[in-house]
Amino acid sequence: MDHALAVVGPTEAAKTLTREAGELAAGVDAKLTLLHVTDEDVYDDQREELQQLTRGDSTYSVGQAVEGARSFAADIGHETLEGIDVRYEAVGSLGERAETVLREVRERDCDHVFVTGSKRSPTGKALFGDDTQRIILDSSIPVTVVTE
Repeated sequence: MDHALAVVGPTEAAKTLTREAGELAAGVDAKLTLLHVTDEDVYDDQREELQQLTRGDSTYSVGQAVEGARSFAADIGHETLEGIDVRYEAVGSLGERAETVLREVRERDCDHVFVTGSKRSPTGKALFGDDTQRIILDSSIPVTVVTE
């Protein structure tokens, strides 16, 4: 492993995943990218909420959403990787989670992905899709999954 990407989030499972990714990356002297993806629906909701609160006097741009996601990833890195000697970069993005993760993996030439998954039945995955499943199936590199 030379460069890993860990998808970070607010859950304890995601924080555990980030710490484990950091420990593994440090153990093999690999670079680690921490990625937080803001879903477009969440962005739209936040933008509308801000416009209602400010009566249209304020905007919430895509750039601000991406910076907020990057800042969140940096905060998670600071919180979970304290005491681990690992080189990491915090990245934020806006878009569909699986698609964004796969794009970032390709663009950053990563050779391992760490992602959380939820426990769902096979029927639930078939009916509703699953970002984690899509990342596993569409990735050409190893994927480590921690379930909540």
